[in-house]
Amino acid sequence: MTIEVCANSFMSASEAHKGGAQRVELCQNLENGGTTPSAATIQLSTELLKPKGLEVFVLIRPRVGNFQYSEHEFEVMKRNVLFCKKNNVDGVVLGILTPEGSVDLDRMAKLVKLAQPMQVTFHRAFDYVTNPFEAMEQIIKLGIQRILTSGQRVTALEGSDKISQLIKRAKGRIVIMPGSGINSKNINKLADLTKAKEFHLSAKKKITESSNHKEVENLEYSYFQTDGKEVERVVKMLNSG
Repeated sequence: MTIEVCANSFMSASEAHKGGAQRVELCQNLENGGTTPSAATIQLSTELLKPKGLEVFVLIRPRVGNFQYSEHEFEVMKRNVLFCKKNNVDGVVLGILTPEGSVDLDRMAKLVKLAQPMQVTFHRAFDYVTNPFEAMEQIIKLGIQRILTSGQRVTALEGSDKISQLIKRAKGRIVIMPGSGINSKNINKLADLTKAKEFHLSAKKKITESSNHKEVENLEYSYFQTDGKEVERVVKMLNSG
C-alpha cells in the first residue's frame, strides 16, 4: 500500500514523511484545489526529503478553476515541468481537458514527453470528463502512470463503486489512486471496497496562532498544515487491515 500526501508547504511534506507517507504531491493554495508550489519549496523538498526516501511529486496547475488553459498558461505549465525535471523531482501531477470534457490529447502528449523520465499522474481533472472509461484508455495510451480520482463524486468513498470499476478495467495497466475525503476513519473501508493499492490524502489540520504585538494582541493567524500524526494513523490502519 502506498500513501501519498498532498502537502502545501515544505513543513507539510516533512510532517507527511514523519508520519510514514511514501510520497508527497507538493502544491500551494490547497484550500482552493491546489496550484503549483514555489521554486524554493520544490528545491528544498528534493534536497532534504528525497535523500530520506520520500518520493517528491509536484502539482503543475497554473491557476484554480477549470482545466482548459490559454496558450500562455500552457507555456507556464511546460516551463514548470522542465523546472521540476532539472531539480530532481520524481513526478509531476497535471491534467488538461477540452471544452467538451475530453482529455486534451495533443497538449497532454507534449507535457508527457517533456516530463520524461519523470512519472506523470493525471489529476482530478479526470473527475470532470464526460466518459471516464474512454478517458482512462486515452490516458493509458499517453504513457501516464496513474490517475487520481474521487470516482467523479465529492469524496472517494462516495465514488468507490466507479473507482472499483476503473481498477477492474485497468487490469494493472495504470494505477487508479483514490483521493478526496480520505482519513484514518474510512481508509480501510475504502481499501476494501475498491481494492486500490495507492491512496491520496491531505491529512491537514488548522493551526491558529495569536500575535504577540500589543497593538494587535487580539489578532489571530491561521493556516493549514499536514498532520503527521493523522498520516501515521492512516498508515497503521492500512497495515492492520
